[in-house]
Amino acid sequence: MSGVEKNEGEPLAPGLYLVATPIGNLEDITLRALRVLRSVDRIACEDTRQTQKLLNHFGIQKPTVSYHMHNETGRAAELVEQLRAGARIAVVSDAGTPGIADPGAQIASAALDAGIPVFPVPGANAAISALVGSGLSAETFTFLGFLPAKSGQRRTALEHLRGQSSALGTCLFYEAPHRIVESLADVEAVFGGGQYVVVARELTKLHEEFLRGTVREVRAALSARDSVRGEMVLMFAPKTAATDAPVASIAEEVRTLMREQNLDEKDALKRVAKSRGIGKSDAYRELQRERSR
Repeated sequence: MSGVEKNEGEPLAPGLYLVATPIGNLEDITLRALRVLRSVDRIACEDTRQTQKLLNHFGIQKPTVSYHMHNETGRAAELVEQLRAGARIAVVSDAGTPGIADPGAQIASAALDAGIPVFPVPGANAAISALVGSGLSAETFTFLGFLPAKSGQRRTALEHLRGQSSALGTCLFYEAPHRIVESLADVEAVFGGGQYVVVARELTKLHEEFLRGTVREVRAALSARDSVRGEMVLMFAPKTAATDAPVASIAEEVRTLMREQNLDEKDALKRVAKSRGIGKSDAYRELQRERSR
């Protein structure tokens, strides 16, 4: 891009500002973000209490209003009416870039439909930060938000990825710490234990960590910890079915244990669940799903 727009000292234009905020390290706030937050008439926040901490830290005093997934539709209409009257409104999420797995996209669309200018104010984003630090290819990548919370649905989503892996490049997912081991177990089941993965944890914070290796190795490392904390980004370039032998299904493993170790189905299923790092109930649901195919 050629040329640099000079905005310092100029009054802020009316419109909607989607302002990225730090995901952990407060030094990642941009000078432009601070100027916009100081200049707008109102700040719409995913959590007003969380944003107030940020504003207090930088000595910013502005009215705030809640704007989250539970009131997004009604609040968006209210804010658009204020924008129609010439207001300058910033939207922020708790951390990162609004609209990326956080509220923001709906009000941006509504504002544009109303002929109101929308200004993105770039800054921190967990997915992009994780990708560039992962060592995986960033030539082609696909951000897929959060994997489904339930194991059966998560497995189905991953199986769908396997069918289109060549077009996706590196896949990025957000994941919660209490589900990461189960999600890795499902990745292993679908793509094989040799699938290379990277898990980024606590990005930009004191305990920032990248775990790199085969999915079997990374799952074992996290399973061995007393607790797993911090928001996660899970990344891998999906292998095709031909590049790695598929892991046996839960039903196959259960039958093998029942035959070779003389276990009943309940005990065999418990052992399979433990070996895969998933809950017994999730293993049972997956067993039923496999049997219903």
